[in-house]
Amino acid sequence: MSEKEIEALIDERGELWLTLAPLWLEREPRASDYAHMIKVIERHDLSLDQLEWIFRLELAPVLSRHQLSIAGEWRTFDENRLLAQLVVHKRRLKGWRKSFWTLFSGLTTMVTRHRWNELMTHLMKARELAS
Repeated sequence: MSEKEIEALIDERGELWLTLAPLWLEREPRASDYAHMIKVIERHDLSLDQLEWIFRLELAPVLSRHQLSIAGEWRTFDENRLLAQLVVHKRRLKGWRKSFWTLFSGLTTMVTRHRWNELMTHLMKARELAS
């Protein structure tokens, strides 16, 4: 992947990734956190299915490692380091790796699934109100 392609990927996903990353932090998101996440999600114009796969295949494999690490970040993330990790993961997410993470996505999303479900509930309500 060229430098230009990496920049395009960060332009396409970076804001969304960083906005959703707090779902893996130690504290429960507040209503204001969910409201901010919804604003960003809506700017990206993604379906619920697309969001689910971003959660399961792009974010969870990287961010769940932070939770499992003894020295993991539980209060905040270094955004530049996290973006670099997410870009490397996304670049490799093909073939057997994609199949592997699809198979094990239930395990990598288990700790944050309740937060994700809460976010999706808020998102569906916001979309209903907007239509």
